[in-house]
Amino acid sequence: MGHIRDLPASKLGIDVENKFMPEYVVDKQNAEKLKPLRKLLKEADEVLLATDEDREGEAISWHLVEALKIKKPYQRIVFNEITKTAIKKAVENPRPVDIHLVNAQQARRVLDRLVGFELSPVLWKKISRGLSAGRVQSVAVRLVVEREREIDAFTAVESYRVTGSFTTTKGEEVKAELSTRFDNYEDAKQCMDDCAISAYKVEKVEKKDGKKSPGAPFTTSTLQQEASRKLGYSVSQTMRLAQKLYEGGFITYMRTDSVHLSDDALQGIASYVEKQFGKEFVETRKYKTKSSNAQEAHEAIRPTKYSKETAGADDQQKRLYNLIWKRAIASQMAEAVLARTTAQISISKRKEIFVAKGEVIMFEGFMKVYGTDQKADAVILPAMTEGDVLEYSNLLAKQMFSKHPPRYTEAALVKKLEELGIGRPSTYAPTISTVQHRGYVEKDTRDGEQRETRVVTLERPGKVMESTITEGYGAEKNKLFPTNMAMVVNDFLVKYFPDVIDYGFTAAVEKEFDSIANGKKEWNAMIGEFYTGFHSKVEEVSGIDRKEVSNDRVLGEDPKTGKVIKARMGRFGPIVQIGETEDEDKKFAGLEVGQFIETITLEEALALFKFPRSLGNYEDKEVTIGKGRFGPYVKHDSKFVSIPKEVSPLGITLE
Repeated sequence: MGHIRDLPASKLGIDVENKFMPEYVVDKQNAEKLKPLRKLLKEADEVLLATDEDREGEAISWHLVEALKIKKPYQRIVFNEITKTAIKKAVENPRPVDIHLVNAQQARRVLDRLVGFELSPVLWKKISRGLSAGRVQSVAVRLVVEREREIDAFTAVESYRVTGSFTTTKGEEVKAELSTRFDNYEDAKQCMDDCAISAYKVEKVEKKDGKKSPGAPFTTSTLQQEASRKLGYSVSQTMRLAQKLYEGGFITYMRTDSVHLSDDALQGIASYVEKQFGKEFVETRKYKTKSSNAQEAHEAIRPTKYSKETAGADDQQKRLYNLIWKRAIASQMAEAVLARTTAQISISKRKEIFVAKGEVIMFEGFMKVYGTDQKADAVILPAMTEGDVLEYSNLLAKQMFSKHPPRYTEAALVKKLEELGIGRPSTYAPTISTVQHRGYVEKDTRDGEQRETRVVTLERPGKVMESTITEGYGAEKNKLFPTNMAMVVNDFLVKYFPDVIDYGFTAAVEKEFDSIANGKKEWNAMIGEFYTGFHSKVEEVSGIDRKEVSNDRVLGEDPKTGKVIKARMGRFGPIVQIGETEDEDKKFAGLEVGQFIETITLEEALALFKFPRSLGNYEDKEVTIGKGRFGPYVKHDSKFVSIPKEVSPLGITLE
């Protein structure tokens, strides 16, 4: 049921003068949850607090003691799976509530409230009403904004890749790639001309045994990443499904940054693997957690019953459970053994070589359970020996373009936050949801563009052909895009509050929470050290004139009126404006999806003023396209219909 008490929604709720003591309240909804507990408390002789085993859970136990005013004997029990064995063991090993874990959670809550409560009003005064800032959410937004700017500054570099298909004297096919890529079309074309009159020979064949090891069992972060990659689940969806699997007793606790498995689990999995696949498939491994703060929980995410391949109430739960089951079982299985073959093919008229690679699985090992990530089945090269003569079937030189850094998916952003040491298992999903909910980041699927690609083909008998093909590129699926507001707010925070959204500072704060959890630091002292400098900075920035932080960007002059055209953040979002703010006849137009204040051109801005646009008549009434407060729309006979955000209002025809 989550937290029973929290800081009040309407005010700060922290006594800054008195060691930052929080003022907790129970809202109406939670007051109803406490009623049946009070009744049960009267009938009980003792109380067992059995909330989740992480810091949040520890804090909830402490809040229950405070809110219910428990005077009867009480003990805290912890378990990381809801099974008879685990619960029995927990009941036999009770302990007091760990106040250090509670204080670590309190410190996080108080610090985040102070940052949000003091920064947000500054944003309202200097940028726009209703904005919010947060210690972790603003850092997550910064990552997305900086990646977008990297993409915007990126220039694609062209190259030409040559691939070929050859046949042996026995008529068997060999696919290979040229070891060199060419920088320009002329060199690629010359290579193909030379290849047309060349002889081909196997110069070298190398055979090596390779091995592949399984990944460690899942942590919260790696589960979110793999569920996104393999199942297409969002971060919050993964956590919601995992919660249900945990509550059903099928998996261990799903908020953890540990890759450790208990001795019982190691024995249980080994015994299952041996029974199911044979002794040669068993390889017991003890994984070490990289971070020193694996305080949140003591085991990786694993199934509670190793022989249970399927569990869950619906198809989505079943698919996630199966992924968790496979990963945990595979982690204790033998390496896969692969036979890798590389053949080098010489070209008589060129110094470059073609390289053919093949891979055959000799022993499946963990792949028997976890499968392989290869898109195609193993490539098996035909038997070849040095000196064998080959003939080409066809060769292809194709123009390629380097790709810009990828935009983040939800899971990739979680991975980056974890790499930087920002946030903990319980914070990833809420952070990703918050930045989207607050309108700073949009998860979107966008169509790519078309471009012409040059190709040169060579087919027997020595026929070289040049052509141009049209290909799509740059399509994005479920990627995170920053909004204009994200860019404006991010730049403001980076300029005036660099410490608060500094990656190193945010990670250092997490380590301080860990010190509090380990009893090495007083939580009030840690908050005090931060607050003094932060509060004085807030007061200093509050006194800055709003014009100083203006994000207006002059694009040029309107060719019709000679008035200035600027892009800026308006009351309802990003706009372009003709004329100064004090002009009575100034005009506004909203930016389209994918347009940014900092990159929109004068030509693009002028196109936005082509509204309302008449498309002609339908049923003797005019059809127009306009732009309003809530975005672009079609109007016909007093009816207004919104245009979907993925459709450009400039491209719509009457049909």
